[in-house]
Amino acid sequence: MKLIRFGEAGREEPGVLLEDGRKIDASGEFMDYDEAFFAMGGMESLAEWVQQGCPGGVEIDPMARLGPPIARPSKIVCVGQNYMEHAKEMGGDIPTEPVLFMKATTAWSGPFDDVEIPRDAKKLDYEVELAVVIGKLAKDITKKEAMSHVAGYSVFCDYSERAFQKDHGGQWTKGKSCDSFAPMGPALVSVDEIKNPQALRLWCHVNGEMRQNSWTKDMLFGVQHIVSYISRFMTLLPGDVIATGTPSGVAMGMKPPRYLQAGDFVECGIENLGELKQRVVATRSRKSH
Repeated sequence: MKLIRFGEAGREEPGVLLEDGRKIDASGEFMDYDEAFFAMGGMESLAEWVQQGCPGGVEIDPMARLGPPIARPSKIVCVGQNYMEHAKEMGGDIPTEPVLFMKATTAWSGPFDDVEIPRDAKKLDYEVELAVVIGKLAKDITKKEAMSHVAGYSVFCDYSERAFQKDHGGQWTKGKSCDSFAPMGPALVSVDEIKNPQALRLWCHVNGEMRQNSWTKDMLFGVQHIVSYISRFMTLLPGDVIATGTPSGVAMGMKPPRYLQAGDFVECGIENLGELKQRVVATRSRKSH
């Protein structure tokens, strides 16, 4: 099952992407794909509705904008340096435990929305990642329990402004949280469709050039470990998103670095999950208040 959301940014409606490629409006049956939806057994109800042939659902305009496939989550938890070659290219030690940081949820963005270069930014970078969406509350759960708390998977790009991240003191959050820096989609693929989340190819192209090309099996810490580990330190709510880390090939790791510029076109994909596609645009002028 593939969950999508469509419509104007901030006013998206829920839908499903069927195996034959049709997009069906589910808003007559479901309010949104948010915390309440996941917590109240929405995935099971949606699956039943789809199996019945989506009664009452109408086909979505193929030209309609796709938003992120779930409503803005309570938190976006990210795992840093979770692929050995990426840890090496960033010049750090190989982590012995998952390295955690947060992205502000105001960075939430659709799979084909523009990514905006922030004011005074000089080092915009890309990071393709497997996203895990939590399906039910997880608090201090074991590895054995972890997968039963996962609703599904999606493609995520952890856009980063490396100067903000590295040169302005403090932790990484300020380099990770600018508006448009957390696109996800195009769909949330339910966990039953992905037999093994550690056997997926993931890649990133910039202007058609392959920059990242790896497999989720190369993670230092797999999905099961990560979900359990994070739940030790914070309660994961239904609909929360975990970005599981990126492989090598980021702009900062190149010699010399090849950061994104206005006009660049970024494509991030994961096998069986789809692709994100973003145009990099210059800073938009701020409206007066």
